[in-house]
Amino acid sequence: MWVKALQVIPHVERDEWERLDVISKWLISTRAAVLIMTFISAAIAGLLALRAGEFNLVRWLMLVIGLIFAHATNNLLNDLTDYSRGVDTDNYYRTQYGPQPLEQGLWSRKTHLLYAAVTGLIALAAGAYLVAVSGILALWLLLAGAIFVLFYTYPLKYIGLGELAVLLVWGPLMIGGGYYVITGQWDWYVALASLAYALGPTTVIFGKHIDKLQQDKEKGIRTLPVILGETRSRYVVLGMIALQYLSVITLVAVGYFSPVMLIVLLAWYYLPPVIRVFSQPRPTEKPQDARLAAGWPLYFVAAAFYQNRSYGLLLLVGLILQLFIR
Repeated sequence: MWVKALQVIPHVERDEWERLDVISKWLISTRAAVLIMTFISAAIAGLLALRAGEFNLVRWLMLVIGLIFAHATNNLLNDLTDYSRGVDTDNYYRTQYGPQPLEQGLWSRKTHLLYAAVTGLIALAAGAYLVAVSGILALWLLLAGAIFVLFYTYPLKYIGLGELAVLLVWGPLMIGGGYYVITGQWDWYVALASLAYALGPTTVIFGKHIDKLQQDKEKGIRTLPVILGETRSRYVVLGMIALQYLSVITLVAVGYFSPVMLIVLLAWYYLPPVIRVFSQPRPTEKPQDARLAAGWPLYFVAAAFYQNRSYGLLLLVGLILQLFIR
């Protein structure tokens, strides 16, 4: 189950849930399959620090632990907030693509709070260490991260700012801030270059919000796709995907990246099905195509995640190859 939960968000029935160990329940309830996006941001920060000759293994490990557990805490608090506000009732989208332990009565609010508290304290402990060794700017970065963790679900997501928050968090905050706590130096070039990856997680959250656009609209959750409408939102995602590749090409052209970074263009192999998905309205029923139906009712978000994972891993390969060439 540990391996499965790191790859997909598994469906489990009550009797199976009750037989699971603590770690399996934590992995499922935190939607651990999506934590790879956070690990990639931390890995990019580490590789850029290594390129600058300022890598510190202990600080990087604390960064990885802090970011992953902060993201996991955010997912737990998302479910708690939505459950408390009654958002996940009536077979809402969240309970269809994976277990929502509170809504489905798999555990109590007290247990949920315990998992969230322990997870959050681990993230906070890692962050406190980084503040102690890095100084006041690290404290401000920690506080900014805490604000996004606590207030993403409400009110940011409700007023069309959730998607912008994801862009800032997975880019300048995680990668730019991560680079700072590893090296002790803030670098605006790193912060700007971080957007080449941060656009990917933003497409994923956009895809998720397009998938549940109608349900969110009915519940008064004004995500950016609700404000823009499905058609505009689908083309915004395609535009962001194009910007991911254009940003790497630009960073190579200006000399910030080595030409070996153009290896990310190999991810174009995975693009045609993603473009087809986002070029058409969301189907009203489960598609016949087994590939598109595999994660139903996940549809746009599954395609965006598929593209981002391919792009992100190739981006890491390029950064590693840069080091060997240097």
